[in-house]
Amino acid sequence: MADIRPFRAWRYSEVLRPQIGELTAPLFDVVSEQQRHRLYQHQYNSIHLSVPLVQDTNRSAGDIAAETFKKWKEEKIISQDEKPAIYVYYQYFSLPEHLEVLCRKGFICMIRAYDWHENVLLRHENTIPHAVNDRIELLEKTMLNTSPTHGIYTDEKHLLEPYMDKAMQNPIYETEDYQGVRDVLAKIDDPQTISLFRQYLKDKQIILADGHHRYESSLALKHKFSAKNTPDSTEEDYHFHLMFLSNSESEDLKILPTHRLLKNFPPYDATTFLQKLEKYFKIQQVDNVCDLNEIISGKLWTFGIILCEQSNEGTESAFKITLKEEYFNNLDWDFPLLVKKLDLTVLHYFVFQETLGIEGKLQRSSPHISYERNFTECLSEIIHGKAQVAFIVNPVTMHQVKQVCHSGYTLPQKSTYFYPKVISGFVFGSIG
Repeated sequence: MADIRPFRAWRYSEVLRPQIGELTAPLFDVVSEQQRHRLYQHQYNSIHLSVPLVQDTNRSAGDIAAETFKKWKEEKIISQDEKPAIYVYYQYFSLPEHLEVLCRKGFICMIRAYDWHENVLLRHENTIPHAVNDRIELLEKTMLNTSPTHGIYTDEKHLLEPYMDKAMQNPIYETEDYQGVRDVLAKIDDPQTISLFRQYLKDKQIILADGHHRYESSLALKHKFSAKNTPDSTEEDYHFHLMFLSNSESEDLKILPTHRLLKNFPPYDATTFLQKLEKYFKIQQVDNVCDLNEIISGKLWTFGIILCEQSNEGTESAFKITLKEEYFNNLDWDFPLLVKKLDLTVLHYFVFQETLGIEGKLQRSSPHISYERNFTECLSEIIHGKAQVAFIVNPVTMHQVKQVCHSGYTLPQKSTYFYPKVISGFVFGSIG
């Protein structure tokens, strides 16, 4: 099913190789304003291609990125590898609950830009239209994938890893990124080994783990050019998309939770909110808010909530809430049972819709619901009065992601945070 291809990556010149750590950047949808300001100071940082600085309203981000790309090629800042290759990409990282260093292994290649109905590449969340439009303009002007999206294949026997491990004996780049993750890149340009990778993936479905907006932009551009170009052989470069592929069966593939925050919700009263919650949930006060993650860990339909005590501003209260099982059958959203059973479906139905009155169809665009991965930041938002309630959740599992994707449905919004994020700047993939 999955048609993957090697490609001739655009990479920074050998002269700049020692500076690679200063040339990489976070992905466009996670880079903060503070990070942008710092990265823009380096004239050759990859952010100038992925998130260009627009200072002149008469020029679009796409125009600026295209001019930068053209200039960098002319000045030999970047050059294209001579031989097509797949690029092995390892990320070494640690998490608080793991004493040992983990390593997420994968490789970067071009993959055919499959339409969703072809059932080869499966999405696990829906996209926001305006964010897709922004990426389409940038992609069409540059004809360049500035960073890989993240896809997941299944290889129970880990058959591809020995070839990747061998390539890693001669790395091209190695740096520590903004996450504190050690990123290492190598390449495989041996045709026989590449053929083996292609043969193995041809019968696989791929789950899109991260980068839905960038992938949607590739689909849109493919359709636009296919309609315009006659004949269209479907082998043109614009039929392909840059992707980092990793193995769903790896123990080092980690999904972190994304917590929810309620902000500026009128009318809101903490006491009334708790009283309404009691209809659906068993509520238990927690003495130490910092224990919430451990207290709810692994428990079905169980969440931590943090709210500010209105009588004592700056002081927070914490609770563990668990859905009363007899209410589960009241969940009448039109989802299959496996989606209904997800913690986040329960949270969004019984808390945001039934308790707070925010209808399900309005939740995705609601200005009152925001998302935050970092527990400490959630606590800070409550303490400083920037949020009314923080909802602490458990992460979804890879098994749940696969189940939902294969059912043809998608997960609730902002369900997954695959960690670590890939970075921009190691390789760029041309589609034209």
